Order: sequence, then C-alpha cells, then structure tokens
Amino acid sequence: MQATKREADLPRARELIAQARRVVALTGAGISAESGVPTFRDAGGLWRNYRPEELATIGAFERDPRTVWEWYEWRRGFLATCNPNDGHRALARFFLGRGEDGIVTQNVDGLHTRAAIEEAGDAPPDAALPIEIHGAIARDRCNECGLRAEAEPLAVRDDGARRTGGGEPPPGDPLPRCAECGGLRRPDVVLFGEMLDSALLERAQTMAARADLCLVIGTSAVVYPAAGIPLATLHGGGRIIEVNPQATDLTRAAEVALRGAAGEVLPELLA
Repeated sequence: MQATKREADLPRARELIAQARRVVALTGAGISAESGVPTFRDAGGLWRNYRPEELATIGAFERDPRTVWEWYEWRRGFLATCNPNDGHRALARFFLGRGEDGIVTQNVDGLHTRAAIEEAGDAPPDAALPIEIHGAIARDRCNECGLRAEAEPLAVRDDGARRTGGGEPPPGDPLPRCAECGGLRRPDVVLFGEMLDSALLERAQTMAARADLCLVIGTSAVVYPAAGIPLATLHGGGRIIEVNPQATDLTRAAEVALRGAAGEVLPELLA
C-alpha cells in the first residue's frame, strides 16, 4: 500500500524539485538506521551498567571524563563498521551541483560526509557537505579553547587500569590534550546540557529560510532547534517534502509525504 501511494505521489514531488531554485535537506536518525546505526537510546543498551543518557552529558564528562571517553571510543569503533547507504549517496549526488543549497543533519555519524567524498571522488563542494548541528563523533574538540582536530585515539593502559566509573583518570593514564592550549580534548558532539553551535545553527536557518523546498528525511522534526529548519522554509513561502516510513507531526505541513525508507525513496525521487 505504501509503495503504491508513493508511486502516485512521486510525480508531484519531482515537479516540486524541478521548480525549486534552492533546496535544503534536513536529515535525522532514520536515514542512518538503514546503515545499521542504532538510534541513540538503542546504542548498545547498557554499556558497563551505564545508559547512554547518563554518559552523553556535560556533567558526566566533567565528573568522569575517562569513562565518557571510553564510551565514545566504543561508539566510534562501532560506527566505523557502518557505511553510507543509497539514501546518503542519492543526497550527495543531488547536492554536488547545487551551489547555495545544502544538507543539515542532526546525526553525528559522519555518513553524509563520507558519501559526499565517495561521490565526488575528490574534495566535495560545500553544498554536498552537511551542516552537522549536533557535531561529528569522528572529530575531537578542545573543551577549553574549542579548537577542532582530527580524532586522536584514546590511549588505554594494558595493565587492567580501564575505568568503569567515578573520579579522575588514574596517574599515567592520560586523556587526549589540545595541541594549542593543553586543555582536555573531547569528542566534537553536543552533549546534553550544552547549547548548539550558534554559528552553525544560524547558517542552517538562513539556508532554510531562503529555500523554495525543504526535504525532511528520517526525522519527526519536532524537537527544537532542528524543528525550526523546515518551518523556516515554510514561513519563507517554500514547501516541504517529507520522506519517512511513518506519519509525523510535520506531515500535515508537507506538500507531499513519501512513505518508505530513505534508501529506497531518495534514489527514485532524486534520480
């Protein structure tokens, strides 16, 4: 039933894309679920008797950076086994040639960036690289000066000194430090209790406000500030195409709602 309805709605969705001078895409966890990336709350369930929401907070990092670091190292290792799917690749191909358009993602898995690099075969243009409003787990950032850098693997002692919670790192078991100021490095993601990067958010909202069309893919888009991105397009006179297996609170505002997985729908829609 969904496939039949989608086939009926595709011509109108393609027409909207053909007419749009500027297009923005907002993506969420749904597009990466097809690559085997679990949603946040499903990410391994309990890890050493911790739940993800207990570790992904600024308070947890300040209290016990070692344990938080080890959890993120585990997540990095898991995400390294996941690859971009047909949905990521279809979006990358579409935006490679669109100068002022772009992708805004709530995901931290880096799969949009990897897809853009694979499709471009070289350094991809900015339009094909996502605005990662929640950060990217594969990067490090200094917790003091904010300097971003390539991820530095966490050194783990082999003498059984791995921490399972509480207190400062043991002597001789250093955590990654900033090359500029010596401050403690951390994964470059937004933790609970922190504000989003205002400059990135402003870029995303400005791009959405100027867009004629917003593709909302794999997200319910009800949690702010990300929820404001499709609304910025709508309030600017643009339209919304939703791609999601299920109806969301945004569905009634969409000009077209295409039901199905992003990896199936986007190659058909953007071909």
